[in-house]
Amino acid sequence: MTTTKRDYYEVLGVSRDSGAEDVKRAYRRMALKYHPDKNPDNNEAEQKFKESAEAYEVLSDPEKRQRYDRYGHDGLRGAGMHDFSRMDFNDIFSMFDDIFGGAFGGRRQGSAGHRRARGYDIETQIELTLSEVLTGVEKSIEFKRRDLCEHCSGRGYEPGHSPQPCPHCGGQGQVAQSGMGGLFRMVTTCPHCKGKGSVITDPCKKCSGQGLTIKKRVLSVKVPAGVKDGQAVRVTNEGEPGQNGGPRGDLYCYVQVKSHPFLLRNDDDLVVRVPIGFSQAALGATVEVPSLSGRREITIPSGTQHGSVLQVKGQGLPNLRSGRRGALLVQILVEIPKKLNKAQEKLLREFAETEDKTVLPESKGFLEKLKKYFAGERKHEQKE
Repeated sequence: MTTTKRDYYEVLGVSRDSGAEDVKRAYRRMALKYHPDKNPDNNEAEQKFKESAEAYEVLSDPEKRQRYDRYGHDGLRGAGMHDFSRMDFNDIFSMFDDIFGGAFGGRRQGSAGHRRARGYDIETQIELTLSEVLTGVEKSIEFKRRDLCEHCSGRGYEPGHSPQPCPHCGGQGQVAQSGMGGLFRMVTTCPHCKGKGSVITDPCKKCSGQGLTIKKRVLSVKVPAGVKDGQAVRVTNEGEPGQNGGPRGDLYCYVQVKSHPFLLRNDDDLVVRVPIGFSQAALGATVEVPSLSGRREITIPSGTQHGSVLQVKGQGLPNLRSGRRGALLVQILVEIPKKLNKAQEKLLREFAETEDKTVLPESKGFLEKLKKYFAGERKHEQKE
């Protein structure tokens, strides 16, 4: 789910102190370079075309640019970003039509100005705790999106007025140009009305003729149990409105799971690292460990080694599909005391006198390997 994104300034080839016009010119240059007509069936060019569109959306918006400059890509979570990876070229062209004008009109000629088009998808972020991942949760979220202007109902012109036929194309939405001394005629989208066949002479005062305004939206979203960090919960028809009455896009709520003071997630398992004394490891003990359901007592067998992992089944997180819970994995960390009092030191020395270090399996194996190693070195020195 996690992807590495390039720096947006690097994508457009501009410096961090570049002005709005410099950013716009840089984006237009990149869009022309990686235009699909110039790069047919070129997946790399398509990705760069969409990457530059995403960079321009951020750097051309003062609020998003400020968040990006301060926090990087993570700062854009919940900023109402469009998902350009799911858009086709026509959507991107229409989104930044003020930059392209009629330059790409050939891709949207005919009835494109009047076709019903699906609205753009947007994304936001939901923050969860591990306890909420365990049970699933319904969260109230607030986000911004472009929505139909209430004053003009999304039409773009003042109530009581209506669009007028485009004087450049006579309401056809297309214009014809002759080339090669009249040997052929090329029909393209009218650059004046952008294929709509009509122009607004009395633009809406609230939205300046755009038909859309930025609005806040509060929504309750159900997040299923077992969801992982970086996964998205899709809420249909909560994106931006479509063109000409087309359906809305979708809202993608990306999950960010807060870190827990003791528990680490490993797929559906939870890991907790528990320090114990060497006497507890040697003799065995019962200790309390944290879990999502509260304190739990576990028994540490005698002879437990440093780094050993004890498993408590059914105390992890539920699998998103099956609902079956993983395990709580308790990793044992044996701590050696840095200081001993006189009584402890005396007891430990007495214990050390009773130890047969060559009997312990691990020690015996190590000593045997060490003897072979030194024996090999001596033979090598004698040959020299």
